[in-house]
Amino acid sequence: MTDADVVIVGAGPGGSAAAYFLARAGRDVLLLEKDAFPREKVCGDGLTPRGVAQLEALGLHDEAKGLAPGFRRSDGLRVHGGGVVLELPWPTLEDWPGHSVTCTRMQLDERLARHAVAAGARLRERTEVVGPIWHGGDGVRVGGVEWKDEDGRTGVVRAPVVIACDGASGRFAVTLGRHRREDRPLGVAVRTYYENPREGDQWLSSFLDLREGDDLLPGYGWIFPMADGTVNVGLGLLDTSTHFQKVSYRKLLDRWAAALPDEWGTTRDRQVGGVRSGALPMGFNRTPLHDRGVLLVGDAGGMVNPFNGEGIAYAMEAAQVAAEVADAALSSRSTAVLDRYSDELRSRWGGYYTLGRWFVELIGHPSVMKICTTYGMPHRRLMDIVMKLLANLHDARPQHKTDAVIHALSRLAPAS
Repeated sequence: MTDADVVIVGAGPGGSAAAYFLARAGRDVLLLEKDAFPREKVCGDGLTPRGVAQLEALGLHDEAKGLAPGFRRSDGLRVHGGGVVLELPWPTLEDWPGHSVTCTRMQLDERLARHAVAAGARLRERTEVVGPIWHGGDGVRVGGVEWKDEDGRTGVVRAPVVIACDGASGRFAVTLGRHRREDRPLGVAVRTYYENPREGDQWLSSFLDLREGDDLLPGYGWIFPMADGTVNVGLGLLDTSTHFQKVSYRKLLDRWAAALPDEWGTTRDRQVGGVRSGALPMGFNRTPLHDRGVLLVGDAGGMVNPFNGEGIAYAMEAAQVAAEVADAALSSRSTAVLDRYSDELRSRWGGYYTLGRWFVELIGHPSVMKICTTYGMPHRRLMDIVMKLLANLHDARPQHKTDAVIHALSRLAPAS
């Protein structure tokens, strides 16, 4: 039996970020990870300016600049769709950096976990959390977790606060009876790697012309250049499509990659590794975010942005909030303070995620998707605005009309 101030389930970006902030605050934090580093995760491997800002908040300045080993900087997004190609630099804003970075999750997740350990967190790998233990055995408040390791040993960690960062399956939340909400969107991402034939390319590329037969699909393909001389090539598809349950995502990726122009080099002889897929839980698809002493962070709480499928930045932002609230709860010796976590995240993203849900419902219709790509792409000014909206990049105190409109819409939409 072990004691800690906070126990964190899962050492992905959210879990490791929370561990870092809590350790820096002087808290005894134990981070439990069922796998061993380095380990793979299905992802596009891209961090938009929101993600870069979180690397800066963690003190990882070289990583945020794309200067550290395994990290690569990109200047903006090259969008292909409707027969048009637009290069859209990341917007110049006061609140957010003006660039993005890429890093494989195999490298990123380990870097973040080791960074948390360097700050004072305790990390146990190959240790799977199997369920909660209850404070006083009353079922009213979680008082820690039970675990088992790969050798079959079992144990208990007692802690007044538990932060669940165990991914899209949300297994820990499920043990509390918190299942995925069916009224929230769900996506699937599938990706692989190829040798990069365009090493000097400083842009992330996205492709809006995903098709199944004659239908345009709600989603996009991507090609993101990595620091190791490969490109991450993948696609994401939303469950608002009638093809969602019918299509083979791996075959769709194969067909799409094979049909790309020769300049991208997406041929089988240049492929590096296999094809992997994973779920993208969106728009707070598991609630409440605080339940009886447990805070849900990242995919465990369904925090992927419905507009663009981005999850890393939101996991790390939520982790910072979770750490601040947990620290305040420990200082006040009141778990009631933990309710601030849900309130803060609803205030930040609730209305924006509602807009995102409306958006994915609309583009689930092939005719709407066609209108968006055919008539939206040729208008550069419109696409600049769309980019800000989809990436959730605007200043808290808007200096421009575009930012003010996006800010107002997010505030006016119900934060359910």
